[in-house]
Amino acid sequence: MLIIKLAFRNILGAGLRTWLNVFVLSLAFVAIIWMQGLLDGVGEQVMNNMIETEVGGGQYWRRAFDPYDPLSLEAAHGPLPRSLDELISQGRAIPLLMTSGAIYPQGRIQSALIKGIPPDQHILNLPTGLLEEPAPPGMIPAMIGQRMAKQTALKAGDDVTVRWRDVNGTFDATDLMIVAIMNTNVPTVDNGQVWIPLDRLREMMRAPNEATLVVQGKGVPAVPSGDEHWVHRDLDYLLKDVVDMIRTKSVSSSIFYAMLLGMALLAIFDTQVLAIFRRRREIGSLMALGMYRGQVIWLFTLEGALHGLLALVVGAVYGVPLMILSAIRGLPLPPSSEGFGVAISATMYPSYGLKLVAGTTLLILFTVTLVSLIPTRRIARLNPTDALRGRTS
Repeated sequence: MLIIKLAFRNILGAGLRTWLNVFVLSLAFVAIIWMQGLLDGVGEQVMNNMIETEVGGGQYWRRAFDPYDPLSLEAAHGPLPRSLDELISQGRAIPLLMTSGAIYPQGRIQSALIKGIPPDQHILNLPTGLLEEPAPPGMIPAMIGQRMAKQTALKAGDDVTVRWRDVNGTFDATDLMIVAIMNTNVPTVDNGQVWIPLDRLREMMRAPNEATLVVQGKGVPAVPSGDEHWVHRDLDYLLKDVVDMIRTKSVSSSIFYAMLLGMALLAIFDTQVLAIFRRRREIGSLMALGMYRGQVIWLFTLEGALHGLLALVVGAVYGVPLMILSAIRGLPLPPSSEGFGVAISATMYPSYGLKLVAGTTLLILFTVTLVSLIPTRRIARLNPTDALRGRTS
């Protein structure tokens, strides 16, 4: 207890030098938690948006389906097996049918991915109920996203010609009525895509009761498809690209964190080296009064570790309000962020988990204590009589 009181008195007696070190270390503490929390929050937003809007609780794919190869769509549809048909009839899954085609907005041609979806579905967070809006005779109601609307200069109420090829390889065309422009944060359900009722697309393709993939509801357990042509894709598979992206960003950010923390620890290290050099007579006096070398080493190490504790307190004073404010209000993104190609909302909300805060706190306390201990090893080789004379050897 005496050593703890003595350590507190010594660091507080150092005055401005102590508080400068504490402030620099607190900046590193707050910056690491805030930036990593922001990165974690963005990752959670992206995954939640994709689960809500695109991947659901998992999917069943036709084995030939490749989302990165539009040419695979011609062979990537087929009849639904009985097990998946039962899930769909129970409202626990929905079928999607896809085909490549082209639309002709204002006389221009643009390739498009035509997707059929049940208008009455409630598994994906898409306004598919608007596809039940009546369309003029001879037209099919269709829905596009705001990015697609910007690319094609189409708006609600416009009509556009669409061309596709059925299962027999015959080209056909009809007119679509754009009944709605949906606002979504997920570009993979927006860019270059046209959504129409599933039954109408099946009629157009002459593919009754066929689908390209089946989307499970959240929390619905996977069941054997019973058909080798249908394979199950869980969330780990469907979100792998997002997880890999967040992991890569975390690794690159760690380099910045290490540099920031390293500069703060360098200040602590220099302070300890200078303290041992300037307080030689004090060290000799403590030893002469009966304090063991180990106790003196513990005293100086504790002084350095207390810098870390004070940094946590000071960082909490201004860091906690900053983090609470950013978690409530978020950080708005500029309109140009829509071109990032990531399912991120217009406002980023950080996520400060217990693991992040506790891990960063323990990391800083450990590294500060370790850096404080390294210079104090010199005390173990110090002769008390030399120290009383102000010598270091």
